[in-house]
Amino acid sequence: MASSIAVCRLHMRGRGRLVKCLQKVDTFLHRSIGTNVVAAQSEATRKDESDEKEKDGRKSLYVVQAERQEQAERSVLISCNSRTNEKKFLKHLSRHGDIKKHFFYESYGMYAVVEFANQESVASLLEEAAIPSVSHESMVPFKSRLLSLRNVGSVVSPNQQPGHQCQPQTTIPINELIQRLSREESIDQQITSLTEAYQLTEENSRLRFLVCSLLKDIAAAYFPECNIKPFGSSVNGFGKLGCDLDMFLDLDGISGRNVKMPKSGLCLEYQMKRANSERAVTQSILSVIGECVDQFGPGCAGVQKILNARCPLVRFAHQPSGFQCDLTTNNRVAMKSTELLYLYGELDPRVRFLVFTVRCWARAHGVTSSIPGAWITNFSLTVMVLFFLQRRSSPIIPTLDHLRDLAGPTDKSVIEGNDCTFVSDFSKIQLRSNTETLEQLLCGFFEFYAAFPFGMKSINIRKGKEQNKPEVAPLHIQNPFENSLNVSKNVNATQLDRFVALCQESTWLLQKSETNTPTPTPWGLASLLLPLQVAGIKSRKKRRREPASERIKSLLESLKNKNEQKTS
Repeated sequence: MASSIAVCRLHMRGRGRLVKCLQKVDTFLHRSIGTNVVAAQSEATRKDESDEKEKDGRKSLYVVQAERQEQAERSVLISCNSRTNEKKFLKHLSRHGDIKKHFFYESYGMYAVVEFANQESVASLLEEAAIPSVSHESMVPFKSRLLSLRNVGSVVSPNQQPGHQCQPQTTIPINELIQRLSREESIDQQITSLTEAYQLTEENSRLRFLVCSLLKDIAAAYFPECNIKPFGSSVNGFGKLGCDLDMFLDLDGISGRNVKMPKSGLCLEYQMKRANSERAVTQSILSVIGECVDQFGPGCAGVQKILNARCPLVRFAHQPSGFQCDLTTNNRVAMKSTELLYLYGELDPRVRFLVFTVRCWARAHGVTSSIPGAWITNFSLTVMVLFFLQRRSSPIIPTLDHLRDLAGPTDKSVIEGNDCTFVSDFSKIQLRSNTETLEQLLCGFFEFYAAFPFGMKSINIRKGKEQNKPEVAPLHIQNPFENSLNVSKNVNATQLDRFVALCQESTWLLQKSETNTPTPTPWGLASLLLPLQVAGIKSRKKRRREPASERIKSLLESLKNKNEQKTS
């Protein structure tokens, strides 16, 4: 695998299939996959402000993405020897320009991400890179920013330690996490420690944007000026190390779009083929890109074109980074949901702390799963946390309707008839005073949902209050933007009952825990992550019911004896 990645080439197998896919492309540049012009205009307006920070120092998601994408364009991904000497490695690459950032990590071998200060340095590096000679006439070279560096900077002695440190790209094992949490002095510190151990690192975030940039190089051959952006957990602030990389192929930023047709002058001449529907356009575009990724994408393996799903996508593994990737091109509502979750996470740090903790707790007990099924999803669980924080006596975060009322003209966004408008300027959002600790909030979350009337009520963060269920479903969570959709429609009664039971048991465990007494024995939050502890609680509940049964038996026996005495 490493050798095929290193030479950056793939066989031209199935060229006939690729030609057929290209013939099915329904549009070359122009497309409108269900997005209202208002949304596109809003995006264009925000681009003019991308270099400005928010008034209070916090950046909007668009500004963060723009900065990350610009970093990725100046970066390369290099496969190198595991015993590479860092100083010699950097000295060799510095011949092409100043290096701004670099780090090493492991995934199917040793890799380095190198960010240059200027994009010209990347061009200089690629000009020097040699394409390995091959004897097979059907081999077609594909130049990318995934390279292999050989015989430069290797450590002389095999026993000598490498002169660099690898950055972790996955979370620590749950047993190690429990041990770490057990050494903390309070539940608040445990929650903070868990979040620090699980959240995406600076390096992992850079790697995700770089993978998107590498995929953009492939897509740009067929859709010039396109962009590929990460969305979901990779950028909303709630991503865990090792989470999937969701990517969005954006063709709306192509120059000339939304420009009034001139009466005289030049117009771009291109052929626009007919399509039966916008969905057919999406499927054709992803079919072509999927074929290109399969045939030409260095390090891309296991490509699946899942075109008949509700949201068509291309799924594949990017082995150099270790990411499982999903690429879509008609999922703009999900992009707005990503922006909304990011905003909520930025409003108050307790939001992210609580989401990470509840998600980790849910995964430890099988409430959520990476396998599709009747489980509660991470998105549904996150919305439940947000709703709980809106329902505090002094709300920690505002409702979506309130954020919409604060929005300005540049925030206007209507996608496929859905109002996705909400404010993006943090300085316009005034929060209420709430001083609850993380421990209080975690206990409150379990108590809130242990007694929530799921049988009658629906969860709605747009209104911030319970509403009557519009449909029969065990768990009803209204989609923030597509109001007619239930994001938890997949959850069955059994899974919901189990969630409620776990909330009840976790409430009991937290009340039982003694704080400020660090001990090697799992306590507090650490005890919540032990599956055996939950089973122990169930058995204790049974034992508490046994004395009552014994008392009833004795009462019956005494009544029987009295009756016998009377008859005698």
